[in-house]
Amino acid sequence: MLASRRILLIIGGGIAAYKALDLIRRLRERGAQVVPVLTRAGAEFVTPLSVSALAGHKVHSDLFDLTDEAEMGHIELSRSADLIVVAPATADLMAKMAHGHAGDLASTLLLATDTPVLLAPAMNVRMWQHPATQRNIAMLRGDGIGFVGPNEGDMACGEHGPGRMAEVPEIIEAIAARLGGGRLAGRRVLVTSGPTHEPIDPVRYIANRSSGAQGTAIARALAALGAEVVFVTGPASVPPPEGVTVVRVETAQEMLAAVERALPVDAAIFAAAVADWRVAHAHDRKMKKTAGGLPALEFAENPDILATVSAMGAGRPRLVVGFAAETHDVVENATAKRARKGCDWIVANDVSHATGIMGGTENAITLITDEGAETWPRMGKAEVAARLAERVARAVG
Repeated sequence: MLASRRILLIIGGGIAAYKALDLIRRLRERGAQVVPVLTRAGAEFVTPLSVSALAGHKVHSDLFDLTDEAEMGHIELSRSADLIVVAPATADLMAKMAHGHAGDLASTLLLATDTPVLLAPAMNVRMWQHPATQRNIAMLRGDGIGFVGPNEGDMACGEHGPGRMAEVPEIIEAIAARLGGGRLAGRRVLVTSGPTHEPIDPVRYIANRSSGAQGTAIARALAALGAEVVFVTGPASVPPPEGVTVVRVETAQEMLAAVERALPVDAAIFAAAVADWRVAHAHDRKMKKTAGGLPALEFAENPDILATVSAMGAGRPRLVVGFAAETHDVVENATAKRARKGCDWIVANDVSHATGIMGGTENAITLITDEGAETWPRMGKAEVAARLAERVARAVG
């Protein structure tokens, strides 16, 4: 899908620049030609020699290179590529792009081009969340600039949150999708994610520890493969991915209604941690302590979204994937759940406290299909998502 495509790769200054080396290698494995541009700050993290050796191409870094500029090199570079990728895209580079600055080779290329641009942001969480950065991102999106990531996780600086550069497989798939070569192009996929909040009264609710990180990563990976993704999310702590249709809900009943409205789809992946029960009669006013003791709460069972969709007739998706978050007897319980719900696959994982999986950045899953149980090694949630998206593409692509 990337054979003979010409990628202009701009490497910004940040610790994530080391991932650009692996990105170059993997792009070339897929037949792409990579023309590297290394910023002055980027050269503080990776050397021109290592970049050039992997790319098999001269590294461009100087706006006023006399040989190149005799032929208007920066204009030629900006126009001859099929896609410009910036990885890592720093807050500084994005600010220059948003405001039309052209003080070095990278920013001049980005201003002079009419080629599609894909950014893989990477920065400290506070820099990502700063209002100035968010304003710049909004401007760039409005200009048609594409984004992949950032992901949420631990930072090199010791902080945690959104700002980690997307993993290389995610960037590869985003490049393929941007170039129109995604394996799921023309397919529509539904993904549910996050927890649900079931109200007790206007200020209290029943919930769980799901962050929505795995569902978000799956939606992003599917979109990177070219799928049209409908992303139905509860109140997750991680931001939704770019390039998908986001439908926000609070309760299990709202999630079921949103899922039904999204049909038909080719595949449905139910990664949301839906509450099994709700308070039957939620109070419309805040409950107060009384001398009469603890209040009595009556519970009702929530709709079973996975079983409902799995049991559909003509409108059933070709592939229905459920998740089983277990704390013991993981494979046995998940296998029984697959049979009980009637879905095609179950993604099972151990979410007991000692694993650190629920709310963490890694996952260790067992994929259960009619062929049996396939245990995957522990890996980052983005890598799990990319691997699962590939399996979905094989099944419905």
